[in-house]
Amino acid sequence: MNKQELIKKIAQDSHRTDTSAAIALQIVLDAITDTLASGDDVKLVGFGTFKARPQPARIARNPKTGDEIEVPAKHRVSFVAGKSMKETVSV
Repeated sequence: MNKQELIKKIAQDSHRTDTSAAIALQIVLDAITDTLASGDDVKLVGFGTFKARPQPARIARNPKTGDEIEVPAKHRVSFVAGKSMKETVSV
């Protein structure tokens, strides 16, 4: 399912227009992104938890030339599925 298909599903299930569903979805995605950017976790009980975890700087190799390059430290987003989601998906 891509974003457009998700918007259509939300619109159909909530009896709203595609436009209002797209706005609602974008608001949710922006809220999750802003919260992670501020360093907090997003916990949705029954669904899962989004976390921004630090990844330290490291040395990597350019596969084409073999030269070492430094990869700077950054944050990675991770998602841990909640119990309800795990049970539903694994059936």
